[in-house]
Amino acid sequence: MNLPEIAIALALAWGAGLRAYAVIFAVGLAGALGWVELPGHLDVLQHRVVIAASGFMTLVEFGADKLPWLDSVWDAVHSFVRIPAGAALAAMAFGDSPTAVMVAAGILGGSLAATMHAAKAGARATLNLSPEPFSNWAASLSEDALVPIGLWLAVAHPILFFVLLAACIVAALFLARLLWRGVQRLTRSST
Repeated sequence: MNLPEIAIALALAWGAGLRAYAVIFAVGLAGALGWVELPGHLDVLQHRVVIAASGFMTLVEFGADKLPWLDSVWDAVHSFVRIPAGAALAAMAFGDSPTAVMVAAGILGGSLAATMHAAKAGARATLNLSPEPFSNWAASLSEDALVPIGLWLAVAHPILFFVLLAACIVAALFLARLLWRGVQRLTRSST
């Protein structure tokens, strides 16, 4: 287990918490085009069928994510997709490692995907309450750009990726605190 492997596993889990289909599509396409050599058992992602399916779903998610009313429903449903995808991708990155390492990577990957998904879904649910669509579009386009940038950094500059990941985790914790305060205010004002 080395630093680049850890960075890739964490990037896959982190990205899956935001855009699982885009992660699978981007990584599979990069592997198929020979831009990167995929570690562990991730080579299945470069199969044409996987690239086609994940590419199609990336396009569907790109559109669904831009409509505020559909975005919240999409995020709720994808709580059951993004978190297991993050766990599976992180575990698959260590497919040539002992089983205990794969299981640990799956546990940590699922936790990271859950953290990122909760932050994304919570923030977007709040933004979706606004009657104007521009903040939702800006957040969606930022996520669309952040995922490939994070994946690239994990491969090309792992240390820089770890800094970005730490910043995302701190931001997610800060956002969770703000959302919790908002929920508390709502429950106090309704009683």
